[in-house]
Amino acid sequence: MDNSTSSQLFDRACAVIPGGVNSPVRACHNVDSLPLFIAEAHGCHIRDVDGNDYVDFVLSWGPMILGHDHPAVTAAVREAAGRGTSYGAPCPDEVTLAEEVVADMPTLDMVRMVNSGTEATMSALRLARGVTGRDKVVKFIGCYHGHADPFLAAAGSGVATFAIPGTPGVPAAVVGDTLLAPYNDLDAVRELFAAHGKDIAAVIVEPVAANMGLVLPVAGFLEGLRELTSAHGSLLIFDEVITGFRVAFGGAQARFGIEADLTTFGKIIGGGLPVGAFGGRRAYMENVAPRGKVYQAGTLSGNPLAMAAGMATLRELRRLDYAALEARTAAFAGELASILAAKGVPIQMPTIASMFCPYFSETPVRNFADAQKCDQKLFTTFYKQMREQGINLAPSGFETGMVSFAHTDDDFNKALDAARKVEF
Repeated sequence: MDNSTSSQLFDRACAVIPGGVNSPVRACHNVDSLPLFIAEAHGCHIRDVDGNDYVDFVLSWGPMILGHDHPAVTAAVREAAGRGTSYGAPCPDEVTLAEEVVADMPTLDMVRMVNSGTEATMSALRLARGVTGRDKVVKFIGCYHGHADPFLAAAGSGVATFAIPGTPGVPAAVVGDTLLAPYNDLDAVRELFAAHGKDIAAVIVEPVAANMGLVLPVAGFLEGLRELTSAHGSLLIFDEVITGFRVAFGGAQARFGIEADLTTFGKIIGGGLPVGAFGGRRAYMENVAPRGKVYQAGTLSGNPLAMAAGMATLRELRRLDYAALEARTAAFAGELASILAAKGVPIQMPTIASMFCPYFSETPVRNFADAQKCDQKLFTTFYKQMREQGINLAPSGFETGMVSFAHTDDDFNKALDAARKVEF
């Protein structure tokens, strides 16, 4: 494929943007490739500035579960833009979207809109510390909760992709209250509570870990976290920035039947526009300013364009068949795994709902240490040849493949045909 215009744009970008990109993984360095500059996107297809078309399994890193440029969402944004793009004041749509999110998620009484998943997790942690009067937080190695300082200890996603051990600029004192445990290791969490229980404000977890590839919780793990936090007076925070409205309409807490104290959202509830939210039980949320003393603010929070896109997205999702999409995703991922296994490469292909992940590994991946053992050179080979054939995958072995309701059998078959042609 000709990528000359993307290459020229990247050269220009490197002169004025650090690394030439506004989010690190996009640079594609770790897969020995140049980034694609996208000109437009429709359904499950994207087109780069050189005119190359791709079947998209990134979907803007998750939010485009309806597909790009969905008519209902695009119409809602256009209508909202005709009334002004930002008010810095309350608007009707933020009330309606908050009502819908609260109604759709089983453990929410109230929700506060913010502008990103990072803001949501940062604010949820501050709230947990405020209501418990404690400082420490338990997070899991390889889970990514945005780039707020306390969460950059042993983080996943881009931090894992670039093998950055934490990051310069984060004082040791800031992460000194971040306690680490391997994902899916309940005994390690028990040990942390035995040593620090009276000081732990919260446990924050991706209920399905989707920033070290795709790691499903083992039986009893989430239930055990709920029991431990309740027993020690700590809060359980579910980071559903990725899983919310994707693993089920009611999120991971609905799928697994776990009651979180606080939940964070992003991605889908903005329908592709920048948005985040955190919510939970009324007893906790009423501690947020101006009702309570835990401060959080944002000029663009509740932005009318994002609220309109979110409302349109949730209303479409409410009537769609999640079970059918999950079955189609599992069938596609299973066939993809079979094709790769027949080539003699080690492959694991976990799936849940509309997510999948090709791990080049002999053994199943249960935590970040397992993910780090996967063969990233094989992943790079796979990524580059799939992209050359018009298949857009996340440019990192520590990210998750996404499927939308817009993907058709023809799209799946194109990806499978491309995989058949990959040479290792």
